[in-house]
Amino acid sequence: MRQGDVTAQIALQPALKFNGGGHINHSIFWTNLSPNGGGEPQGELLEAIKRDFGSFAKFKEKLTAVSVGVQGSGWGWLGFNKEQGRLQIAACSNQDPLQGTTGLIPLLGIDVWEHAYYLQYKNVRPDYLKAIWNVINWENVTARYTACSK
Repeated sequence: MRQGDVTAQIALQPALKFNGGGHINHSIFWTNLSPNGGGEPQGELLEAIKRDFGSFAKFKEKLTAVSVGVQGSGWGWLGFNKEQGRLQIAACSNQDPLQGTTGLIPLLGIDVWEHAYYLQYKNVRPDYLKAIWNVINWENVTARYTACSK
């Protein structure tokens, strides 16, 4: 690409979004998981979840439903809306990064591309989403929340 070739730069944008988003999303996803995970968050994050969703159970139900409902490949997210000071749930298609797509700061991402669960759960996404809660690294999610909510 020649320097200053705006047409070529624009043509690269879909590849940058897909590949860059994939890197961002997976970098968050791997830290959101732990073999010692599961349970519920504690402290300020749990209080924010109760405030914004009514209860941890309702939050879990809503994020699971949004993640199951992703058409094709994508991600379910718990994000932080800095302007409102509130937690929000969102879905992104393909490898679209949460912050670059919605403005929400990513706290917890759930990969719902079929390759994330096919070997163990075949094409039964709801079973994968039921099980993933057993490996969520709430310490990591809490650290992300603390960093962006101050």
